[in-house]
Amino acid sequence: MSENYNYQLTVDKVLEYGERVYPDREIVYRDKRRYTFESFGRKVRNLAGGLQRLGVKPGDKVGVIDWDTDVYLMSYYAIPMMGAMLHTVNVRYPPELIVKTILHAEDKWLIVRDEFLPLIEKAGNYLNNVKIIAYSDENKVKYPDVMELINNDDNQFQQQEISENTPATIFYTSGTTGEPKGVWFTHRDLILHAMSCSIAAAKPPISATPEDVYLILVPLFHVHQWGYPYLFMLGGNKYVLPGRYDPTIELNLMKNEGVTFSAMVPTILYMILSHPDAPKYSEVFKNWRVLIGGAALPKGLADTARKFGITVMAGYGLSETAPVLTISYYNSKVEKLPDEKKFEQQIKTGVPIPLVELRVVDPEFKDVPHDGNTIGEIVVRAPWLTREYYKDPEKTKRLWSGGWLHTGDLAVVDEYGYIRIVDRDKDAIKSGGEFIPSLLLEDVISSHPKIGQVAVVGMPDEKWGERPVAFIVLKDKMTEEELKNYLMQKAEEGKIRKWWIPDKFVFLSDLPKTSTNKIDKKSLRDIIKAK
Repeated sequence: MSENYNYQLTVDKVLEYGERVYPDREIVYRDKRRYTFESFGRKVRNLAGGLQRLGVKPGDKVGVIDWDTDVYLMSYYAIPMMGAMLHTVNVRYPPELIVKTILHAEDKWLIVRDEFLPLIEKAGNYLNNVKIIAYSDENKVKYPDVMELINNDDNQFQQQEISENTPATIFYTSGTTGEPKGVWFTHRDLILHAMSCSIAAAKPPISATPEDVYLILVPLFHVHQWGYPYLFMLGGNKYVLPGRYDPTIELNLMKNEGVTFSAMVPTILYMILSHPDAPKYSEVFKNWRVLIGGAALPKGLADTARKFGITVMAGYGLSETAPVLTISYYNSKVEKLPDEKKFEQQIKTGVPIPLVELRVVDPEFKDVPHDGNTIGEIVVRAPWLTREYYKDPEKTKRLWSGGWLHTGDLAVVDEYGYIRIVDRDKDAIKSGGEFIPSLLLEDVISSHPKIGQVAVVGMPDEKWGERPVAFIVLKDKMTEEELKNYLMQKAEEGKIRKWWIPDKFVFLSDLPKTSTNKIDKKSLRDIIKAK
């Protein structure tokens, strides 16, 4: 009988590699706490052992409600290593949706930062079966304390070997329906994704090396922070955690910690570059490379960054794809081009990273020509894509129609093989890198007794990428101010977020319809363009 060992791709292997090869590399959380990779690994196992002692079992779902902190980063390892499932709860959802996703995921435990405890306690009647663990950077908490678990070296983690096919993470995304949809991933998915991203990151213009210092300004609750919680450990990179985002703090961290690489949505870069102190950091910016995702990288913003001496490039992916599919690194054709031509390519959507099969197809599912003009839908295959929408077979069937994952994103392919997204087959509005679900917003607006019909579409915005515009048919007279006050009330009730409230309301006698009598949102967007 063979005694070959069946090696499993699990996240603990990533942690062990970082500890062994880069034991003195640092992880920094603001000015509050810092660790070497070696001490970080010990704290992770303390946390895992402490959670075991409290009763967390393999298969349990453990939600985390926090900003980008050391505690959250430890959870990315400790919870999956136990055979449990990490639920990265989106704190930017309205309270009602936060509770809904916790219930839908069937979380048994919640790790909660103190400032979010009132939200969870208010929903206590709905969350009676969820056990709370909490922590604070300054104060004592009345629940089992996460920091005590982390700092207790007597917490002996009883690690058992688990299958690489064990579910490791789950989170929720709002798409075309406006309702949260759960996507989940296994250990194997996460490791293969991280390894492929590592290969792509070594290529120019990113050209990552172990000497790079990372400050990732993508929330840890958002699509695995684009894979960086595992990437930095594989790459041996010093990792800087900013907590709750604040451009002033981020600039100081960049200077004080020697940051050389970041990833973020365009709005965050805009906020940093438009900060009144930005010119003082010109020397820091000259060594800074920035990967932009979550929304298209506007050329104007890219030009502004380039004037600061910053190297910018684009990437692309979805919640359903873990997320990375493409990065605008140089392929063999583009690396031979003049610098200006290279710049044009690196701010496009990019080329697939290793192991991604990506096609842009026409309605007959044939690949579009690489002419930079013919539009098709992006469909993909890769070894780390979500298998399903959690507990939603109907939407899963549509997602995987024909054996390819349908992104709903419309794009062209140029002569060099680079993808450029030109539109989205989605009505969810991307504002500041986060979706504003149009159907959910429409539902709340339509609940006003004076509203007859409503349709919400996105309007281009220099700062936020897009902002919502509401087209409304009234049943009775009302003012824009009256409607805004109504929506503010709904925001206070937790039905929507305040920043979802449209910047503009357009009152019409009727809404344009398609041939199937649906509201024609394309025509509404044309109205915006014409104004």
